[in-house]
Amino acid sequence: MVEFREASLPNGLKIIAEADPNAHSAAVGFFVRTGARDEEPADMGVSHFLEHMMFKGTDTLDADAINRGYDRLGARNNAYTTTEMTCFYASVLPGAIEEATKLTGTMMRPALRTSDFDTEKGVILEEIAMYQDNPFWSLYEQAMAHHYRDAASGTTHGLGHRVLGTSETVSAMSADRMRSYFESRYSADNTTVALAGAVDFDRAVDWIGEVCGSWQTTGPGRGPAKTEFEPSELALTSERVSRGYLLWLAPGPGVASADRYASALLMQVLGGSDNSRLHWSLIETGLAEEAQASMESHDGVGDQFIYASGDPERLGEIRGVVEREAAGLAASLTEDDLEKLRSRFATAFTVGGERPGDRMQRIGRRWATLGEYTTLEQELEKIRAVTLDDLRRVASTYPLDRRTLATLTPEASG
Repeated sequence: MVEFREASLPNGLKIIAEADPNAHSAAVGFFVRTGARDEEPADMGVSHFLEHMMFKGTDTLDADAINRGYDRLGARNNAYTTTEMTCFYASVLPGAIEEATKLTGTMMRPALRTSDFDTEKGVILEEIAMYQDNPFWSLYEQAMAHHYRDAASGTTHGLGHRVLGTSETVSAMSADRMRSYFESRYSADNTTVALAGAVDFDRAVDWIGEVCGSWQTTGPGRGPAKTEFEPSELALTSERVSRGYLLWLAPGPGVASADRYASALLMQVLGGSDNSRLHWSLIETGLAEEAQASMESHDGVGDQFIYASGDPERLGEIRGVVEREAAGLAASLTEDDLEKLRSRFATAFTVGGERPGDRMQRIGRRWATLGEYTTLEQELEKIRAVTLDDLRRVASTYPLDRRTLATLTPEASG
């Protein structure tokens, strides 16, 4: 029997759990409500930089001790940074969850030594260079910056920031500036600890209080999402690519919107991995090598994505097919489309619900973003409740033709 529990430390740190005494593993995640969106343009990449620095050691534990600690516990641990969140997590056997929780919490008060900062800067610059060599990521990052740019001021909203930063912002970043960002954003009242699986919640609150009870409260805020967009196009060329790439970005529902379920289903009909409109019209016909569509919800706004790649000489044809399929999507929807998608989503949600690590991520991300909890069954019910009328209404509310269209093609020779 899965039981949801919640508690708060006096300093404002939130602790939540889906406790399941019958689970064969346990998981913990520390979710900090900060990411690329919350950075000043000159500090772009600092959240991701801090993710790296967490593993470099504290005043009492060096990097090797942290790594050996997780290894000794047999933990599956890692971290990630997004535009809105940074997460540090571990999955272990039930008997190791206390130590894994304490180790992760301790790690999140790093020494932030200048020597480590200088060394890690080179690692991150290499990572940025690696992503710049990937055509999709190069196009995606530039398209997002253009999509979230304010035409009047010429500035880019934080949702258009690059998570890794740029080579310029990371090169110019100072250790003092990183420390200042850490002190303001990595506070108790900006952190949620989520647990799932075989966890004694009351004892877990005590463990977390021992490690995190002294964390400061800073009251960090977050600016509003950019919700006004003007359709535009961005044509990029590069001597590094030999194929043609197309990325289509249109506003969608935010994470708090009930419409996000219908939007996610709608984009799967358009560009799911198989048996979708784009699959049959672009992949099966041999016109494109890749074609997909998806939806990502943020705090306050969402993004509807369409991506395709193929012969650069035929990118105009690919674009024409995408425009045709997007324009005809609402009218083409059938009850059979909806039923298949309901079943697919239900399977994916249920399989994930069987793993404490996945459950921890689901509840942690939602609580850190919205401060609320929904059960897996409630999520499934919202998906099952979506109707064809809902899909058509969402298609009208968030029209795909109100978009940023970005292309990347080979640089002309000569």
